[in-house]
Amino acid sequence: QVQLVESGGGLVQPGESLRLSCIAYGRTFKLGAVGWFRQAPEKEREFIAHITLSSGKTHYSDSAKGRFTISRGNAENTVFLQMNNLKPEDTAVYYCNEDVADNLAIDWDPNDFAFWGQGTQVTVSS
Repeated sequence: QVQLVESGGGLVQPGESLRLSCIAYGRTFKLGAVGWFRQAPEKEREFIAHITLSSGKTHYSDSAKGRFTISRGNAENTVFLQMNNLKPEDTAVYYCNEDVADNLAIDWDPNDFAFWGQGTQVTVSS
């Protein structure tokens, strides 16, 4: 199991931006695709976006389209999530995970993943 570590969260005001990082420590990502999820207080974890590392192909949930951008870093062990025009409802703990790259444009089900990192807290508040 590759250890994935999320970072970049913080407290921001509505309308501001954050860039989250997902780093695979110890090795590069092994399965070919990396995704981001989030879990707001008292809500279930939800899918945000995933990227196929070889092609750069991306897929977003409907709620993430337009404001969030997932991308690969120059290093082969880093994936980013750029979040713009943040809203209070974006407040959550954000997680990344990896899965097999099948290039299907579908939302990942968080229940399919057995292991999670600590996540990074994003709080949007005025």
